Amino acid sequence: MLDILDQDIKFLTGVGPRRSEILNKELGIKTYRDLLEYFPYKHVDRSRIYLISELSTDMPFVQIKGQILSFEEYDMGHRKKRVVAHFSDGHGVADLVWFNGTKYVYDQYKVHREYVVFGKPGIYGGRFQFTHPDIEDAAQLTLSDMGMQPYYITTERMKKSGLTSRAMEKLTKTLLSKLTTPMEETLPPFITERLHLISRDEALRKIHYPRTAEDTQRARLRLKFEELFYVQLNIVRYASDQRRKYRGFLFERVGTQFNRFYHQNLPFALTGAQKRVMHEIREDMRSGRQMNRLLQGDVGSGKTLVALMSMLIAVDNGFQACMMAPTEILAEQHLQTIREFLQGMDVRVELLTGIVKGKRRQDILEGTANGDVHILVGTHAIIEDNVVFHRMGFAVIDEQHRFGVAQRARLWSKSQQPPHVLVMTATPIPRTLAMTIYGDLDVSVIDELPPGRKLIQTIHKYDNQTVSLYNGIRQQIHQGRQAYIVFPLIKESEKMDLKNLEQGFESLKDIFPEFRMSKVHGRMKAKEKEEEMQRFVKGETQILVATTVIEVGVNVPNASVMVILDAQRFGLSQLHQLRGRVGRGADQSYCILVTNHKLTTETAKRIDIMCQTNDGFQIAEADLKLRGPGDLEGTQQSGIAFDLKIADIARDGQIVQMARDEAQAIISDDPTCKKAEYQLLWDRLAALRKNNINWAAIS
Repeated sequence: MLDILDQDIKFLTGVGPRRSEILNKELGIKTYRDLLEYFPYKHVDRSRIYLISELSTDMPFVQIKGQILSFEEYDMGHRKKRVVAHFSDGHGVADLVWFNGTKYVYDQYKVHREYVVFGKPGIYGGRFQFTHPDIEDAAQLTLSDMGMQPYYITTERMKKSGLTSRAMEKLTKTLLSKLTTPMEETLPPFITERLHLISRDEALRKIHYPRTAEDTQRARLRLKFEELFYVQLNIVRYASDQRRKYRGFLFERVGTQFNRFYHQNLPFALTGAQKRVMHEIREDMRSGRQMNRLLQGDVGSGKTLVALMSMLIAVDNGFQACMMAPTEILAEQHLQTIREFLQGMDVRVELLTGIVKGKRRQDILEGTANGDVHILVGTHAIIEDNVVFHRMGFAVIDEQHRFGVAQRARLWSKSQQPPHVLVMTATPIPRTLAMTIYGDLDVSVIDELPPGRKLIQTIHKYDNQTVSLYNGIRQQIHQGRQAYIVFPLIKESEKMDLKNLEQGFESLKDIFPEFRMSKVHGRMKAKEKEEEMQRFVKGETQILVATTVIEVGVNVPNASVMVILDAQRFGLSQLHQLRGRVGRGADQSYCILVTNHKLTTETAKRIDIMCQTNDGFQIAEADLKLRGPGDLEGTQQSGIAFDLKIADIARDGQIVQMARDEAQAIISDDPTCKKAEYQLLWDRLAALRKNNINWAAIS
């Protein structure tokens, strides 16, 4: 069986060298197995034949059976013709219409021969008509052709070579007829029986040729589960290996620095969520195994405070800690926050970024090497070769999707054994995606905002309502607040957008002559950008006109208005991040999404979701459903390829959980992957890994 499925696709009847080249280039189909695993995206029930007298225009695709009575041609100009076949089933007459391919129509279809016609009925000139319908010779149709018909995604190039959905269906049917013995099983009976899954052979046959809708559902469930199960088994096995392989530094003490901070410096009581997360981190640190934990929390939920308290435990146990951020602005923000928290305490915190130079830089490098620096905050400058730690035991990575795998690996090499790792993100990740992208990390969630924070009000305005918008901004600034106005400079190379921002800035100066403004965009020099940002942070300017460079890590509690112009050009995740720049103080804050009137259905949905909820996790779930996992921020950069043929992480959350539970149970029972009863699984996993399925682990 394996030999047959590994055959080159060109040897399948109906393919040949030319078509095999197209299948390979367009869909990556090289072998019989690839074709078998190219699944239909939908099925249409063709089991019923309607009478022409039963038709109505609100019906979906239907089929009728009868004969062509005659053909007529109508001149459309420019040597184009409309061909109409008058078709009757004895109960009425309908027209079959083609707007091109005259010769093909006459060659293919004959008067007074019986055909089955499939298409969407419309009405023209008082008569039902089918435009460019599917037509089959009724005498050649079998019972299986009249059941659930599969539909395959095809490209324009394929269609030009005759490789339509119908042609793909016929090739798959030819292949299945060659497979006379059952295909090998890839899941053991203890899984298939307990979960009531059909066999792989039955699933692969029924996914292409189901008799009923229930056949389709059962085949899809089996194939989706298998695909997701092996993804999860690979992740859970990897995580288990890492835990056994790497011992963690043992941080048993909660000592002077932590207690001093907790009892004297902590400015407010921790939320229940922060306490829960601290407990989870504390358990990891004293377990003797290396911690790999993902900390998720919406903007302003207090992740930095949790990270600082965790770093103080490392300091109390005689180790150093570091915090790596993706930008200089964010690194400086963290330094400022940490120093404010630690005021009056004997903990040395330093900053290392590209702009720290000369003697200052030398002092910091020496202090890090001899252990005088307890906490080092910085950008990727931390992982440069000349940065040597005396004893690094705890690493925090903020917005980690902005760092490559190689950069993270260099950070680990700064310690004699891998340090405890806390990965933080303010981009909420749906559970199903977290289980897959970050499946080798333990996940903690801060799902409460600190007390006293008011929910941000999000309002949608059209670009012809700017008078009321500007009056609202003016009112807030007169009350002592500040405002952001964001232009959609999505790519720094978009000159037109930059021009829009420059022109917009000049226009806004005319609109608000009584206020001072700052301007920030990605093409400014770092020093210039920082100066402008600082003017806004200090309250010297009331309005900050910017691009998305302010998306991450700018903390101005006095800013209460976020205006996002051309909001239709931003994704949900980005809109949510930008909105998180306001609402950081005790005052009511507002986010105004400004769009034009021409919104697509998907864009209108995005804007509605933003206006309805402030919950980052709800927004992330919606984003995943609208955009798919491969497009979400961070998934492409982190090297995760969602090479899934049938499962959909956005919509198959229950199956992901089911697969995860099964994988966990197996690894718990057989952590070293040696038990005979699981041999089928380890062999299959090895074969899948050999086929270069990219399930790269994240940490």
